[in-house]
Amino acid sequence: MARSTPAPNRPTADDLIDDLRDARRVELAVFTDLADDQLLGPQERFLEPPIWEVGHVGWFQEYWILRTLYDESPIRANGDAIYDSFHMSYKRRWDHEFPSRAETLDYLRTVLDRSVGHLAGKEPTLEEVYFYRHVTQHEYMHSENLAMVCQALGYRRPAFLALARDPVRGDSSYVRRDVEVPGASFPLGAPREAPFVFDNEKWAHAVEIAPFRIANTPVTNAEFVEFVDSGGYVARKNWSKHGWEWRRREGAEHPCFWSTQDGTWVQRTFDQRLPLDPWQPVVHVNWHEAKAYCAWAKRRLPTEAEWEYAASGPDKTSFPWGEIAPMPERANLDYRYGGPVDVRALPAGDSPFGCRQMIGNVWEWTDSYLDPYPGFVADPYKEYSEPYFGQKPVLRGGGWTTRSGMIRNTWRNFFMRHRRNIVAGFRTCAL
Repeated sequence: MARSTPAPNRPTADDLIDDLRDARRVELAVFTDLADDQLLGPQERFLEPPIWEVGHVGWFQEYWILRTLYDESPIRANGDAIYDSFHMSYKRRWDHEFPSRAETLDYLRTVLDRSVGHLAGKEPTLEEVYFYRHVTQHEYMHSENLAMVCQALGYRRPAFLALARDPVRGDSSYVRRDVEVPGASFPLGAPREAPFVFDNEKWAHAVEIAPFRIANTPVTNAEFVEFVDSGGYVARKNWSKHGWEWRRREGAEHPCFWSTQDGTWVQRTFDQRLPLDPWQPVVHVNWHEAKAYCAWAKRRLPTEAEWEYAASGPDKTSFPWGEIAPMPERANLDYRYGGPVDVRALPAGDSPFGCRQMIGNVWEWTDSYLDPYPGFVADPYKEYSEPYFGQKPVLRGGGWTTRSGMIRNTWRNFFMRHRRNIVAGFRTCAL
């Protein structure tokens, strides 16, 4: 079949189909290793049953492509009642008679085949480009979330697709320090010529940023151990009112996947307990924990405007290193190393100001809450951003489980401030 000829700067049908298939390939790679008795999993806050996660991405693709774009009838009569995430609370996601594994996978194949069939061999319209990109990026997010469900429940490490054979090495001569970032009028947000962005990234608008100093790497395990061992978790002065209430309620005295073994800190990674690597970034800490560390260290979190400026530089690039798409020597993405890597590694990914790993390795909490940019207009999926304005802090940069086709300097992630199971760390600024 001849390839379609796109309009200038518009992806071809083959581009959109390849990305759609790649997103599904990774989603299923995370799902395939789960045993039948793990498909539902225990009911816990802020998790989803794995069988729901996988069915949901098929439903989402069906809803926006087959039903919205092409006006098809629903494939499953009860699909909305099971898989509509906005109208189905976390507490009720264990209450359904789910289709079997085989039925779920058949449903996903049917939706994908029909979605491909509608687009194959034609030049996509702008509307088709938008919805196919939207659905692909949504599935990227859910493969990451499914991996974190496996982590939270202590399931076996998924058989990720392309783990690097050789571990990445940190540069032992690299000096961790603050870098000076000059003040500027900076265009925060996505430029209008961006190929695809979510509604909360729209659009770039000038903000004034005062000079600041930011750490050139995220906070490491070794640094966070000092905070824990010094009694940082039980010292009331380190915590905000809500942070202290959360800590007392949870009984938290260290990151959720840490424990001691023969007097040494270890970290549970999926179903294994591994020695804590001092040079890896601390991960699976929530916003309250990051803020408490900052209070103890006499530091602060960056605002998201400061973070984006430190990552993009004065020339406002899509990635810290420029406009070239992420590659393994620049960023730890796409499950490549099976976990976080040394914060001193991957110098080719440095930002213009000298900040390392602002894309990949761990998502980074900022001090900003998700709020609309000036002139905000919700995209067709109105439930994506607007319901959470003012309620959830923003994270930036992506983690080792983030797909490289999704992340960019302007991408705004957001979670409740007490979520601990996500691939989240942080870097700090000088007061």
